Amino acid sequence: MIKNEQRPLNFEKCPESDDELKKRLEIEKLIHKNIDQNIRFDVIVKLSLAPYGLVNDHFRRILWPQLAGVDVNHLGQAPTVDKLQYHPEYNQVVLDVNRSLKRFPPGIPYEQRIALQDQLTVLILRVIQKYPNLRYYQGYHDVAVTFLLVVGEEIAFAIMEQLSKTHFSECMQETMEATQRRLMFIWPIIKFENPELYQFLQNSTVGTLFSLPWYLTWFGHSLRSYRTVVRLYDYFLASPIYTSIFVTAAILLYRSDEILKEDCDMASVHCLLSIPEDLPFEDLLKTSSSLLNKYSLTLIEKDVEELICQERKRKTDESLIVKRRQPATSNRIPIITQWLPNMLTAKPLILTTAISIVVGVCAYYYNNQYLAAGIS
Repeated sequence: MIKNEQRPLNFEKCPESDDELKKRLEIEKLIHKNIDQNIRFDVIVKLSLAPYGLVNDHFRRILWPQLAGVDVNHLGQAPTVDKLQYHPEYNQVVLDVNRSLKRFPPGIPYEQRIALQDQLTVLILRVIQKYPNLRYYQGYHDVAVTFLLVVGEEIAFAIMEQLSKTHFSECMQETMEATQRRLMFIWPIIKFENPELYQFLQNSTVGTLFSLPWYLTWFGHSLRSYRTVVRLYDYFLASPIYTSIFVTAAILLYRSDEILKEDCDMASVHCLLSIPEDLPFEDLLKTSSSLLNKYSLTLIEKDVEELICQERKRKTDESLIVKRRQPATSNRIPIITQWLPNMLTAKPLILTTAISIVVGVCAYYYNNQYLAAGIS
């Protein structure tokens, strides 16, 4: 689950730099050269990966469908939200859509906002209704709302349909096991590039939970800048399926000095690893592309298998140590049987109260642990 304390998305426009202007004119020229506005796929990929990506939403409306393999001339008509309200996931989707108000542009009229919410609900339910094997997950709406805002309802559905069968297919399985395993791909990259950072993060036992919303939403849930979100979507649409793992590794490597100065414990490191607002994403995307070219998935997969085996062995060893330390219970049974009736008869109220307090404290502790670790 993903944390609900989502900050408002910043839609503020920045002044156009000379390099950005140059690229905008380049894309404009390419589009005008083609009557049907179709540009060669490899050309769009190159534009998307290069600095500034596709520059603005006008170009994205034209080029994102081409990147996703969507034919805009053959789009189905969306049903009304009423026709989908009996879907098993309807209530959860509506709940998440209502929570995503901060992802809509500020100041839009109430009627337009309600219409966008209905469109987002329908878009999501259409995908999971058409593909019953795909399971909705919290965070899926963060991806869908980005496409909805840029390309509109019909094209957004077609793009999400494609991505749900490819880039997000692992995230939409019955369980999150495949996703959890995929996140472990971060560690070999860090180990190969910066062994000191890798060892520090392993010793801190921070795990990969901090990166789960980044992976599930292409960073859409965790960033405040709309401009940065759509720039990242340019990059991810033009890249191999698991590229967000490499962007995550690039962020950790960039922040290595800062991380290594932190206390080496899970709480401190997990807290530090929220995404700062001032990350140089164009530089990070260059690093990500370099890492993608440097390390094959086969190499990373092999290292992940070794990590999993080591972890299993560690847990087995710990379990054996704990078992050996446990005293034999057979000699203690008579003492307990003598003591327990006395407690129950002499001080039942004290015993009941003590048990209640212990249970309450445990419940509070674990509840807070899950809240701290989970994405609500």
